[in-house]
Amino acid sequence: MTDEFPILLVTQEAYEASSNEALGSKYKFWFYHEKLGRCLYKQSRPNLGEDWAEKVASELCQLLGLPHAVYELASTWKGDRGVVSPNFLPKSGTLVHGNELLSSIVPNYPAFGTYGISQHTIDRVLRVIAGESVHLPIDWTPPSGIQTAVDVFVGYLLLDAWIGNGDRHHENWGIVRMKIASASAETEHLAPTYDHASSLGRDLSDEQRQKRSVQAYANKCFSAFYGSVDDRKTLKTFDVFSLVAHRYPQAASVWLARLETIQKANTLAIFNRINRSRISPEASHFAQEILDINKHRLLTLRKTRP
Repeated sequence: MTDEFPILLVTQEAYEASSNEALGSKYKFWFYHEKLGRCLYKQSRPNLGEDWAEKVASELCQLLGLPHAVYELASTWKGDRGVVSPNFLPKSGTLVHGNELLSSIVPNYPAFGTYGISQHTIDRVLRVIAGESVHLPIDWTPPSGIQTAVDVFVGYLLLDAWIGNGDRHHENWGIVRMKIASASAETEHLAPTYDHASSLGRDLSDEQRQKRSVQAYANKCFSAFYGSVDDRKTLKTFDVFSLVAHRYPQAASVWLARLETIQKANTLAIFNRINRSRISPEASHFAQEILDINKHRLLTLRKTRP
């Protein structure tokens, strides 16, 4: 029998000693874990599958070899469900989100929203990350053929297209600024990929899953990137990756080759390790079908590219 993923207990003592803060749409707080150090607890909303989706996405990042925030399934002393993520920042590092980065290059950029911001175009995001000052993620060894931060970001966009992640808005990507010891200078590094809970069809009820076409659902996964400031809708996750694959063909080839090595048995093993009280058979099957459909579609890009 496959061992289930452990479920970390967030105690009342840890909560009371934490630095409490409400961030985004879900309740979150930082606390100290005796083995993992400083961690962020993110509470899942009832019946929306945010906990299992975040955990599965984290494990898929591991299979792809992407630098990523680690997520562990968790419960609180009150019985609430969520995930725990150890802090990925080094002591001298600061996370700078995309909205702050874009505000420095785009006049009057609307930095305080998260959705429906047409100024959040894929071209502008790539321009920020492709800058010479932005280096590879900290303490991460790239695969052969991946040389720059934007090469790594291409992998993040492949992940989005694979899992149907529509939540890479301008606070869900960024860079890590590191102070150089004994100097006033700083270095900049692409941050690991993080916050992937809006993926894998986790938002659907089992009744909806039984009625919906997985193919149709997968084909309608929208990203948080616009193609132009004049567009009314965001680009689909597949179209975003297709676009960057043409601009950065070598990086795209590396990540597509990584994706091809991942077999159904690998993804099934991940889902089988999630406690059945957290994910239904219908949700598990629907999510795996999304992965199969999107993987096949992504791999066809290699045949259609000039």
